[in-house]
Amino acid sequence: MTKESSPLNETVRAHLYLLATMAFFGSAFTSSKVVVEEIPHQVAAVLRFGGGALILLILLLFIRKKLKSEKLTFGQIARAAAVGLIGVFAYNLFFFWGLSLAPSIDGSIIVPVLSPVITTGILLLLGRETASPARFGGLALGVAGAVVFFLGAGGANIGTDGARLTGDFIYLLGALCWAFYSIASKKVLVGMNPLHATTFGTLAGAMALLVYAIPALPDMEWTALSGSTWANIAYLAIGPTAVAYLFYYRGLRVVSPSTATVLMFTVPVFGVTCGVVFLSESLTGIQAAGALVMLVGALLAVTQGKLRPGPSTARDGDRPARTTADRKAG
Repeated sequence: MTKESSPLNETVRAHLYLLATMAFFGSAFTSSKVVVEEIPHQVAAVLRFGGGALILLILLLFIRKKLKSEKLTFGQIARAAAVGLIGVFAYNLFFFWGLSLAPSIDGSIIVPVLSPVITTGILLLLGRETASPARFGGLALGVAGAVVFFLGAGGANIGTDGARLTGDFIYLLGALCWAFYSIASKKVLVGMNPLHATTFGTLAGAMALLVYAIPALPDMEWTALSGSTWANIAYLAIGPTAVAYLFYYRGLRVVSPSTATVLMFTVPVFGVTCGVVFLSESLTGIQAAGALVMLVGALLAVTQGKLRPGPSTARDGDRPARTTADRKAG
């Protein structure tokens, strides 16, 4: 009886890990918005990922004996660092910049919903994914929903200088960066433990963010920061940065990447809820309609109309670094 229920329990735990990850990602939009309202967006970015990189380094030191000994080459480390420059530096440059101009709920919809659409479109252009009517229809719906959403942002009565619309376009650049990061990270994870890859990438991205933030640092009044700002900075470094990525990889050991991608569409639910409850933000009616069309299109493009949740049947080579040592770690 125990042997039969064990795989099911493992699958349930994996889905809970992934759902917790999406909750962390969704809440990060609101928490980051609180931070950028008090400090420059470039400083907020480096504080989040500088703290996250430090936590990952400490974690790596503590569990290094449990990890499989890896003989990493300079090329592997360089690739992980290069991908980190896309997924950590470039993405968060646009992420925090967008937050300084537009509501957090806009970002919590644009980034997680359009990133899979953009990723699918790029893979189709590169010939790495097969085309189908459902997939093309999903892409068309995703683009149409995005147009409606941006039109709604342009007509929103928030700011007279078009700041919200500008911020939403910057979020779109962030979604583009995340799409490239998702595609490039697959090669990095071949032969490299996910914790090592994440740590190297986060370190590289955090260092680049620090260089970018240097001009704004002399004007910072650290003693004037409120306790809530420091609490949000700590939360961002620990929860949505370090813990969330580890939870994500734990979930991927059991379920397929496609299932994880579908669960990514719960991020807007968490993000919008947090934005409404904690920041009293809201969407216009046109934006809500556009968001719904985007979500339907994204689901159709990613799943091709076939939702098949459950344990992964993928080969080990299709998953990130699933080693015996990984299963023992964390």
